[in-house]
Amino acid sequence: MLRPAVLIVLLLATGIHGCTTNPVSGKKQPSLMSEEREIATGRKFDPKIREQYGVYDDPELQAYVTRIGKKLAAKSHRQNLVYRFTVLDSPEVNAFALPGGYIYITRALMAYLNSEAELAAVLGHEIGHVTAKHAVRQYTTSTAANIGYTIGALFIPELANQNAANLFNILGSALISGYGRKYELEADRLGAEYLARSGYDPQAILGVLGILKNQEEFEKELAKIEGREARVYHGVFATHPSADKRLQEVVAESKQSQATTARVGRDEFLAQLDGMVFGDSVRQGIRYDQKFFHRRLGFALEFPPDWRIQNRSNQIEAISRDNNAVMILTMEDLNRHISPREFMLTRLRLKKLKQEGTLTGTDLEGYTAIARVQGPFGSRDTRVTVVYFNDRAYIFRATGKTDSAFKAADELSLQTARSFHALTGDEHRLAEGLRIEIIDTNENDSFAGLAVDSPIPNYPARILRLINDKYPEGRPGKGKLKVIR
Repeated sequence: MLRPAVLIVLLLATGIHGCTTNPVSGKKQPSLMSEEREIATGRKFDPKIREQYGVYDDPELQAYVTRIGKKLAAKSHRQNLVYRFTVLDSPEVNAFALPGGYIYITRALMAYLNSEAELAAVLGHEIGHVTAKHAVRQYTTSTAANIGYTIGALFIPELANQNAANLFNILGSALISGYGRKYELEADRLGAEYLARSGYDPQAILGVLGILKNQEEFEKELAKIEGREARVYHGVFATHPSADKRLQEVVAESKQSQATTARVGRDEFLAQLDGMVFGDSVRQGIRYDQKFFHRRLGFALEFPPDWRIQNRSNQIEAISRDNNAVMILTMEDLNRHISPREFMLTRLRLKKLKQEGTLTGTDLEGYTAIARVQGPFGSRDTRVTVVYFNDRAYIFRATGKTDSAFKAADELSLQTARSFHALTGDEHRLAEGLRIEIIDTNENDSFAGLAVDSPIPNYPARILRLINDKYPEGRPGKGKLKVIR
């Protein structure tokens, strides 16, 4: 019997690992993923991305982004692919690509851009990831580092699923934090090249990265104040892009093929943003200070002062300022006419209920108890409260890192559960969320003055500066400006 090491060498020698031509460099490179599999991977994960983030409901905006994206893709190194461009209904500032030509940009990122050229810069960068096969190359490099495991997958079917998980982990990491300095710079170079070929100024790449760096610095400062991790777009540059010599060289190289008159398209782009949702998705619910409103489900509630609210796709989390206590709200359909207590015992499978009783202080049917539950701090005493509303059970779970933290959070969690109610007339309007409005300004306007009328609950002047590329101390000036209404 051949030893594993010898078998691996023989398999590599026979070419099982594969070799393809890089569309950008024209050079041969090892590859463990064919183009057919690359496209199939994008096709497989696209529905999952759409389900997780949601697609922004604005056909005109979607068509506009697709038109710009296809214009760039037609000048790319892989014109044979059918590219698909999607605006995601997400408050997270991000853009990413799946293998095979599936490209996404969040409406949150679009809110920070200020021209069609800057939009093209983002899409061109993501097209660059596809044309240079960065996902494929990263997967090949990662898998080759554990080649014995990969070869084993050819003969042991059970390992194939683990290999797919490896690909999924690589894609997931790239979507959140990018592909690393080398590949991100290559994507910028390709994006700049596609911009120039399509009649846009490659300098827009620097403009976008400058905007994102300012947003990153503000987000890190805010995260430090709130005691949480910062949510930043790729976070490639340690310094501001304007100080990055290599990136400056990349843009300068692309400008040599730029058309004499480069398209900016500021007014056209701003017209597309007019009326776009800003911040939380109406589909998933709106946060306003400590209050939360959900239009589709028709409810509202209020969390404790100074607690940080995070709206996930499947739950709402509220975290205490010291991070020692957490409150989680989830929802399940009701299918049988049972009491909230029976729901706790049969559906939630809770045991040994303590300090239990009917939830008072509300017109809704509810029950509350303390039980031992596995949660973010391990198995801890947890206040569980079930409230019935419109054929659904809303489950509140509150626990603490220590007994004292749980005790402090216990009564607060009951207050939050009691605050749960049907949307009122005024709250229906708040549940519609915030929207971008394009206005005309003059030399006398200031961001401080515009912030007075803004519904943005925290740091309105700074956020208005950020979305208009006037951070940290710029003035509106005369012209068109984005405000939040």
